[in-house]
Amino acid sequence: MSVFQQSFHVATRGRSTVDVSAEVERMVRQGGIHTGLCHVFCHHTSASLILCENADPQVRRDLEAFMSRLVPDGDPLYGHIDEGPDDMPAHVRMTLTQTGLSLPVSGGRVGLGTWQGIYLWEHRTMPHRRQLTVTVQGE
Repeated sequence: MSVFQQSFHVATRGRSTVDVSAEVERMVRQGGIHTGLCHVFCHHTSASLILCENADPQVRRDLEAFMSRLVPDGDPLYGHIDEGPDDMPAHVRMTLTQTGLSLPVSGGRVGLGTWQGIYLWEHRTMPHRRQLTVTVQGE
């Protein structure tokens, strides 16, 4: 069994999704693993990872609208507001989604479905620089 691991950074524009599929795919190819698993990990508590529809950006806008209704900024329920009204909502959003994705590697490529993409979901309203680590293991 072989293991390959590398990190990269993603600049966000504030609350939005950023397609990281091509970078993850590049790392899988670089790792030289033909069959195995790829794990992508986000090192933050106010951003997350999603596997989502990649053909229609309205899907991600609708997810953001849903999340804004479910976890509104500035809700008086939250006591943790050290970094502003989006601070605690960003943490809640992260816990409702995920910071890690495990994906199959087949034929030296990430085994995504036709309409799937890997996205970093920034939950803060201001731009950030986020770190992701990709670990690929297999044969």
